[in-house]
Amino acid sequence: MPKIEPVENKSATISADIDAFLAEMTKSSAQQTGSGRLIFALDATNSRHETWDMACHLQGEMFHTVASIGGLNVQLVYYRDLSECRASRWVSDTNDLTKLMTRIQCRAGHTQIGKVLTHAKRETAVLKVSALVFVGDAFEEEEDEILPTAHKLALAGVPVFMFQEGDNRSVERVFREIARVTGGAYCHFDSGSAVQLGQLLKAVAVFAVGGRAALEASKDAGAIKLLGQLK
Repeated sequence: MPKIEPVENKSATISADIDAFLAEMTKSSAQQTGSGRLIFALDATNSRHETWDMACHLQGEMFHTVASIGGLNVQLVYYRDLSECRASRWVSDTNDLTKLMTRIQCRAGHTQIGKVLTHAKRETAVLKVSALVFVGDAFEEEEDEILPTAHKLALAGVPVFMFQEGDNRSVERVFREIARVTGGAYCHFDSGSAVQLGQLLKAVAVFAVGGRAALEASKDAGAIKLLGQLK
């Protein structure tokens, strides 16, 4: 699990809450009961501030959907500032993760997608990760440093589902390539496409629990669109 970086002194109360939560999350967990493992990764830099609340709401809906078909273990990963990248432990009761997301404040910083992919590779080497979901709007790293890690995830059988906020074409190209290489899927969204994003996130969660067969059986709009991109 990535090292938990110390937070800045500003916003001390909120930062203390987050530190306390993550300290609890990094303790040894009880036996996991879910049948799928999903990493839910988020860009928490300033440009995401306006849609952060939407992401929190949709994440809660995603977990509620899969509760009816079987268990799901989830790990929340987010980055912000210049080097802060944090991960919770794996949990099957995601209410606490939703509460954590509402406490996180977006801050200025650079993208750290490479750290997210590397973390996913490390996690699946310990115990199989069913899928990685990433939600973000920017890419500020070196493409030739990111894609080799994506290829390693592909070899490990971890599909990456890249959800892009906004319409930056350069970002889209890289996000699409990460999804293609790993056998995942890409989707663009904005503040007006919350319903579509919600459907797709639910479909990914169904996939993480039951694989392609569960996705095909779902037959909802998000599942159909996702199936159209999966290899």
